[in-house]
Amino acid sequence: MFGVYVHWPFCAQKCPYCDFNSHVRFGGWDEAQFLAAYKREIDWVAESIGPRRVTSIFFGGGTPSLMQPQTTAAILEHIGKRWSIADDAEITLEANPGSVEAERFRGFRAAGVNRVSVGVQSLRDDELRKLGRIHSVAEAKVALDVARQTFSRFSFDLIYARPGQTTDAWRAELTEALALAGDHLSLYQLTIEPDTPYAALHAKGRLVIPDDDAARALYEITDELTAAKGFAAYEVSNYARPGSESRHNLLYWRYGEYAGVGPGAHGRIVVDGVRTATVTERNPEAWAARVAADGHGIVERTTLSREEQADEMLLMGLRLSEGVDLGRLAALGGVRPDAQSIDALLGLGLLERVGVAAQNGRDTSDADRTGFEEIRACAGPGLAPDVFGERSSVLSGDVLRATRSGRLVLNAVVAELARTLGPIASMDNTAADR
Repeated sequence: MFGVYVHWPFCAQKCPYCDFNSHVRFGGWDEAQFLAAYKREIDWVAESIGPRRVTSIFFGGGTPSLMQPQTTAAILEHIGKRWSIADDAEITLEANPGSVEAERFRGFRAAGVNRVSVGVQSLRDDELRKLGRIHSVAEAKVALDVARQTFSRFSFDLIYARPGQTTDAWRAELTEALALAGDHLSLYQLTIEPDTPYAALHAKGRLVIPDDDAARALYEITDELTAAKGFAAYEVSNYARPGSESRHNLLYWRYGEYAGVGPGAHGRIVVDGVRTATVTERNPEAWAARVAADGHGIVERTTLSREEQADEMLLMGLRLSEGVDLGRLAALGGVRPDAQSIDALLGLGLLERVGVAAQNGRDTSDADRTGFEEIRACAGPGLAPDVFGERSSVLSGDVLRATRSGRLVLNAVVAELARTLGPIASMDNTAADR
């Protein structure tokens, strides 16, 4: 699978919790200039990696819904000129629920977008103001209604574990959100990111977020209510009805290949058989100038060693409820976590095993065995298993996944496993083929 991530860097206002590469330009921007730069950078990547079949495209930001629909259409048309786009490709655009952006939804649909992700963040007007959002709850509900009428699939985001939020308050808000939801929700716990206004307030004690115990209680309510409505937690912060998972995000978490285009975009592309990490210039105007001069805005280009790839695959894959296949990890990086480290994390209840290894008497249950068979049968979101034959073939039968408790301390779990990754002296040929 191959995806294209297109970063649109502009926002109407910078939110105090946000550390994404977003920029406010009160005087506007030269959209024609940026469109030309997007096309040229797409050309450069296409010439570097050669033919690909695009299975997903994601317009992220920033606020992509601030661009004109004809700009979106032109970018999609150019991607289609350089690579083939699958007939069933998922094409997502992030949108704010302001009235200006919502009025553009039909234009984005006509441009080729078939899925939107709406940044609602809260269904309480006072909380939206605290979060620095410039839309109202009423506007958010209108935008969701327009999205439902316009697109076959839509999602929206909420932030919880906000300052002073109680379990009863979150239960009521999430219940309301689930009544508005389509097939997918992204539910993020508020985190304090460095170098943001929230970080400064937090350091001064003027912004206090729920402690670990309170955050865990809110997380458990999230799991409980989403499951009751038929939403599975397929990733730490993402919930979907079966078959409606975000294909583009799964591409990241399954450690697939994707091009990153636009200011501050990251990519993982395979050049001459070697996986390469790319990062582009963050400043929009400086990025456009680099593209005009060099054909691309890449400021970091790193050839990843097998061990580095294994680290990244472990980090991404343990976010998924399907877990990480140790056979694929071995084939990709020639490494495996230390058995003692795995056993210790299993003993702490932070990891669990699914698959053949679990069925062979190591830490399993009937539910685990059923879960593994479901993973094998549902190798892709909403698609028949034969479409994702490559995904099915890499399942070695020894899969690790984080438990609910493990997800709450996922960074520590990943760090421990990564610390003990060691080379495999001799791999079984079958495992290597996988």
